[in-house]
Amino acid sequence: MLSKHTATIFETLRKGHFISSNSPNEKIKTLYKTLDDEETFEQLYDYFYPINYILEQGDDYFYFSRPREKNIDLERKINKAFEWIDILDFFKTYDSSFDVGVRFTASEIDSQLKNNADLKNKLKNLKGIGKENKEIKTLDSIKKIIDKLVKDNYISLENELTETYKVLTSFHYLKDLINTINIPQETENEIPE
Repeated sequence: MLSKHTATIFETLRKGHFISSNSPNEKIKTLYKTLDDEETFEQLYDYFYPINYILEQGDDYFYFSRPREKNIDLERKINKAFEWIDILDFFKTYDSSFDVGVRFTASEIDSQLKNNADLKNKLKNLKGIGKENKEIKTLDSIKKIIDKLVKDNYISLENELTETYKVLTSFHYLKDLINTINIPQETENEIPE
């Protein structure tokens, strides 16, 4: 018998969102607990598979993947991966311990920009986010990055009053994606022709 949360799980995951164990959203926590039951997970895996959605489990999060996608999507996905690498690099430059469970505010990052030239350059070089336009304030650029992470369910607004964000367990997916990129030692320093 399928879970009473099946429709909500499907609607959440098909949008490319994650269901994370440490989400501050109670609805998402309930969905996580439902999927964390092995029997329910197996039933829903079998239920979604025939409609080309593969229910996947990560390190304290769930998501959908699709079987064998076309090569047309491959280039878009590679570009997206490069974008995520740059964003992760920005946050690791801000705080080398930036990981699941970390809490932060945009203003904390903004205040660190004043003393960290490397962080400022990384922000400036983020495509579509950095300060190509001199009119855009750095805080606005930081908020753009944060909004992107919220939209893609890697972080969540934990406290509206203080504008504090929390890194969700789905952030493991992003780190795993980047860690799977393997650059062989012998080609690491080569210049492409």
